[in-house]
Amino acid sequence: MSILTVEHLSHGFGDRAIFEDVSFKLNKGEHVGYVGNNGAGKSTFMNIITGKLMPDEGKIEWAKNVKVGYLDQHAVLEKGMTIEAVLKMAFDDLFELENHMNDICAKMGDASEEEMEQYMEELGTIQDVLTNRDFYLIDSKVEEVARALGLLELGLDKDVTELSGGQRTKVLLGKLLLAKPDILLLDEPTNYLDQEHIAWLTRYLEEYENAFILISHDIPFLNKVVNLIYHVDGRQLNRYVGDYDKFMEVYEMKKSQLEAAYNKQQQEIADLKDFVARNKARVSTRNMAMSRQKKLDNMDIIELEKEAPKPEFNFKVARTPSRYIFQTHDLVIGYDEPLSKPINIEMERGHIATIRGVNGIGKTTLLKSILGQIKPISGSVELGDYLEIGYFEQETRPDIETTCIEEIWEEFPGFTQYEVRSALAKCGLTTKHIESKVRVLSGGEQAKVRLCKIINRESNLLVLDEPTNHLDQDAKNELKRALKEYKGSVLMVCHEPEFYEGLATQVIDLEKYTTRL
Repeated sequence: MSILTVEHLSHGFGDRAIFEDVSFKLNKGEHVGYVGNNGAGKSTFMNIITGKLMPDEGKIEWAKNVKVGYLDQHAVLEKGMTIEAVLKMAFDDLFELENHMNDICAKMGDASEEEMEQYMEELGTIQDVLTNRDFYLIDSKVEEVARALGLLELGLDKDVTELSGGQRTKVLLGKLLLAKPDILLLDEPTNYLDQEHIAWLTRYLEEYENAFILISHDIPFLNKVVNLIYHVDGRQLNRYVGDYDKFMEVYEMKKSQLEAAYNKQQQEIADLKDFVARNKARVSTRNMAMSRQKKLDNMDIIELEKEAPKPEFNFKVARTPSRYIFQTHDLVIGYDEPLSKPINIEMERGHIATIRGVNGIGKTTLLKSILGQIKPISGSVELGDYLEIGYFEQETRPDIETTCIEEIWEEFPGFTQYEVRSALAKCGLTTKHIESKVRVLSGGEQAKVRLCKIINRESNLLVLDEPTNHLDQDAKNELKRALKEYKGSVLMVCHEPEFYEGLATQVIDLEKYTTRL
């Protein structure tokens, strides 16, 4: 049974086409991985099928009475709402039924015999719905999901506006999973999740009986939970049966076959054109030349899709700093209240250090405290001499209004327009991206703009806060290569072991110092 049908979808932004005559079908129980390079239109597709964005052309049709759940990381969580209250919003329809049941019970005291019979019948129906949907087990279900996502230790009565970005994502994900919709729409759900919580989500999705569409650049995660891949490439959408590795195997084979056919056809075209040029003027061979020309005119030309630009990240190195990059002395991090016990750690020149630990214990706060952007509760940080720091923030500021060109020009006013464009192009951005406003780009494209800033300035210490969030596999591989070759020091927060394993020479476990566990 088809849950969602998309027919002849076309959409673009300005003169930049995202989809051209795309069709898509989702059947009951299918676990779909939706993949493609940064900027290919994955989040745009989600916005179209959820009705947040109207397509230029095409038809989107949901089956009747389908309950859709969408993980929206930009959902508004208002002050005064607790974690428990948000999680229980997943059962709002059941609470409404309970209220209706209570209203009926209140009316029964003054009801006639006929009304009483009608009320009893309605109460029985409501009671069956509540029982079948485990209404009386809501508290235990909320506790189970909160524990699995690491929210229980925060306290279910905690105000959601006091949570970190990662904790907010967990709350929204927990609410979505508790609602058990007919179809889950998940856009990068593992961003901001720790390994143990990714492992729990993996098990949950493996056993999920309903359908889901999952956007993710986390390949091991995709391989475990999906049985279908839809690949958006060159404004088209193609379906592959199997996991991500199987898709790549078939995709590479199809690509090789197409390239071979293209090369063969190009040789045939060259031969035909040569024959026509040499023989069209001669009376004896004119008919043969016309026949070859007709064949040329009627030929279905094979076109190779232009390869997406591959990023090149090469960090410039400043002068050698002192032996110690930083040393902390009884450092207690936090804002209004402490997030840690006294921290005494140090990092020597030449190391690649990774800060690890569950969400919400202050990894970003520690980075900012070391950099002096946040004043510590107590203690101090001693930075080394001659440091030239390149700092990569986790997200682009939400109020940004500049174009990519303007953003880089502000950072490097001495650059010519050619130099600005070249710098952005080397980070894997096309001309259309470069001329667009930063805020309309995908998360991965925005990350490449932020990387462009630190790549083009000499540094001897890179401070990277979740650099792999939103980056596609090509960009992740290139970033890992560039960090391996970088002659300076690196201090980073990263939740992807497959990225930092084999790269990090020092691991700082913040869980040893946190007051949150």
